Amino acid sequence: MKRLLVACLLVVLFTPFASAETYRISGKATYGDGSPVSLDYVYVECEVGVYECYQYRGTKAMTDAYGDFTVVIDAGNEEDGIDILLTLRGENFTHIIDLTAHQNSPENKVYQDIKLSQNPAPSGVFMGFGCFIVLFVLVFVSVLLRTGRRLTTKEGRLEFMGYKRARELQCPVCKEMVFQHELVKHLIVDHDVEPFEAGEMTGKVMRKTWSEEE
Repeated sequence: MKRLLVACLLVVLFTPFASAETYRISGKATYGDGSPVSLDYVYVECEVGVYECYQYRGTKAMTDAYGDFTVVIDAGNEEDGIDILLTLRGENFTHIIDLTAHQNSPENKVYQDIKLSQNPAPSGVFMGFGCFIVLFVLVFVSVLLRTGRRLTTKEGRLEFMGYKRARELQCPVCKEMVFQHELVKHLIVDHDVEPFEAGEMTGKVMRKTWSEEE
């Protein structure tokens, strides 16, 4: 019994243990136009049926403002040479675990850049600025067209030069339209109204227009 126990201990002592080491994948993530993918996650996924990779699924690392990232996993000798997928914004990139390259690297990391086929979405600031420019152009064209139509008429040209057509008021006696500054004269001359009464009648007509404007 003692001999069997000693033999088991020797087997355990001299059997090489499978040890895992920290494996770092660093790189730069860019869009198709070369701009960096800032503040987004790079995930580890697996090909269908690559069961050795499943332990790494869900591992993620966020890119910095310049698109740089570092994914960190624990890889043992038995995982050397297996394929994993680096996923970013729905696009997959195959990475083969290479423990030898990792160990021989002065910085203890392997490098793999990610270049997406897609381009970045338009910035909301630029879209808002573009909408403002379009709106400004439409308003400018509308004002220009209205001004052009006004300048085709005599009244419009006079108004453009600073002359404004006098307001017309309805005569309370004959119901004709008379210029505001001539209504008192019209009542006195055409309807023989006393000057004081003509002034009161004109004031009443003018007050009606004020209430309508309010």
